[in-house]
Amino acid sequence: MIDFQNVTKLLGGKSILDNASFRINQGERVGMVGPNGAGKTTVFSMILGELPPDKGEIMIPERLRIGILRQQIDLSDKQEDVLSYVAATGELPAIQARLAEVERALETDPANRQLLDEFGHLQTTYEHLGGYDSGHRAEAALAGLGFDEDVFHKPLNSFSGGWQMRASMARVLLSEPDILLLDEPSNYLDIPAVEWLQRRLRVYTGTLLLISHDRFLLNSLTNVTLEINGGKATRYSGSYSKYVVERETRSALAEAARKNTEKRRDKLKENIERFRYKASKAAQVQMWIKMLDKIETEELPEQLHFQGRIRIPDPPRCGAEVCAVENVSHSYDGARFVFRDVSFTVNNGDKLGIVGYNGMGKTTLLRIIAGTLAPTSGRARLGHNVVIGYQAQEFAELLPAEEAAYDVVKHAAPGDTPPSRIREILGAFGFSGDDAMKQCKVLSGGEKIRLCFARIFVNPPNLLILDEPTTHLDIAAREALQDALVNYKGTVCFVSHDLEFIRGTATSILEMRHDRVKRFFGGFDYYKEKLAEEEAANAPASNNQQNKASSSASSAANSGSASGAQAQPQPQTAGKDRRREKAAKRNALLPEKRRIERGLAKCEKIIEDAENEKAEIDRQLMEATPQTDFAALQKRRKALDYDIAEATVEWERLASEHEEFMKKYNDDEA
Repeated sequence: MIDFQNVTKLLGGKSILDNASFRINQGERVGMVGPNGAGKTTVFSMILGELPPDKGEIMIPERLRIGILRQQIDLSDKQEDVLSYVAATGELPAIQARLAEVERALETDPANRQLLDEFGHLQTTYEHLGGYDSGHRAEAALAGLGFDEDVFHKPLNSFSGGWQMRASMARVLLSEPDILLLDEPSNYLDIPAVEWLQRRLRVYTGTLLLISHDRFLLNSLTNVTLEINGGKATRYSGSYSKYVVERETRSALAEAARKNTEKRRDKLKENIERFRYKASKAAQVQMWIKMLDKIETEELPEQLHFQGRIRIPDPPRCGAEVCAVENVSHSYDGARFVFRDVSFTVNNGDKLGIVGYNGMGKTTLLRIIAGTLAPTSGRARLGHNVVIGYQAQEFAELLPAEEAAYDVVKHAAPGDTPPSRIREILGAFGFSGDDAMKQCKVLSGGEKIRLCFARIFVNPPNLLILDEPTTHLDIAAREALQDALVNYKGTVCFVSHDLEFIRGTATSILEMRHDRVKRFFGGFDYYKEKLAEEEAANAPASNNQQNKASSSASSAANSGSASGAQAQPQPQTAGKDRRREKAAKRNALLPEKRRIERGLAKCEKIIEDAENEKAEIDRQLMEATPQTDFAALQKRRKALDYDIAEATVEWERLASEHEEFMKKYNDDEA
């Protein structure tokens, strides 16, 4: 489907691709990885036709719809409301406009057969593309990405850049393109939104290309990994985790082959030198020289990322209780509270991950613990000999542009710190040798974050407070930081939207919601298990309460009737009448309820069967023989993609209908 053949691309004198060839087949889900600045986003621009190759050819079938979510967007000129912007996807706006034109023309010429035919065709196409249901689907997508219903009709340009990015994501996902290009889609998402995105992309049936440093998305969504690095494009089968293992295996084999080649080269050189001046060996020496010239040195895969471990110094000793948050509430305007009466204790050695939707006050809480913000009420009390190291979310952007990395750390160090110690700290965070003298203005995002850590640890803390520490870090740097924090003997309180980072680092979770702040004394998987148990327990408990109430009312009525109490018969009779009325209403609604649920089950069956058949077709294509009918298999696969897409759209429509219906159904039960 997407075919790069011997493509070369130079940008600013740097080789992005050097005679690179690779193919992305229809329906594949490709994770694109590589170091920051390697050219992954440039490859997207080349697929879109925005940048032509310097050499080679890029082939993409015509008439395929390509959807793109970029890292940076500017929607400051968009005055339409966010719901309208998201709902107007793909061809729908053009069809809507033409429908309006034809409708106006029919008002003056209602018998025009050509206009009537076009109007009918446009309506059919509009319906097929989900136009009549686009509003409901847009609402569901916006809700999944964290938008409150009361902001659906606010102008798009009134939102921050992060929320505009979310709206753009909802819009491109709803357009259901044939090829979907996503460039760091989780950058502005909190964990619930990342989980929603993952669920949404799992049912996407087109070809997916995903640039991401989020290991959760790469591992759960991709079945092919394409590494862009050093001008090369290398294809690996499997998700990111499988790619890491395969890459290490290939590197080990290449290293072994290189060593064998060097041994052969050294042996040939030895023989040539030994017998160079013996006439009887002249012919053989010439053969050895030719063999030596033909030996090619085995190329090793280039290193991808920042190498080495992040070595965090041991913290100074402190008391068992590091911090106690006592009845803390905070409001920025004196009227609306971000949170109220929050209390919890952080003990020595805890790794506390704070999770929740954006806007719940996670950053505010970290600032209060760090002492950079005074709470409206309550207090955050530090324990004995606690030394704080605070990494704010925006600090990396405030580094002095002209200052060298060495000077940044030197200014943060105690006055008697020797230069060798400063160099040692810089080296521990990846700034060895001349890199220590790099100016901040030339540092990448990941280098800036590492420099901030070096600045903190030149005066070792025992309470580390981190707000989004993985922002701008590539995957290897995230993994290195994760390992460092796991082995760190001090205490950590942190906020992160990287699910795998939280899963691998946190030993307990603090969940922040509108209605509660709750501590879970276990890691992220334990926290998710407890949430699932809560949800499972709440549903039957609610039903049991209703059943008990109904049973109690029935018993009371029967008891009153049996005892012959005649002083106040009217309320009992009225209660029976109300129950009969509600039962009649529920019975009247049951056929509609069953219709919707049958529709949902039918859609799920179509999707499941189609996915199974696609898997079988993929197996046949992988195990193809000369007799395999590739054209027929590809044609059937395309038809299955269409069936899945159509069933998914119908499922989403019915799911929205079911949600609205159940509100009415449960109201009648109340």
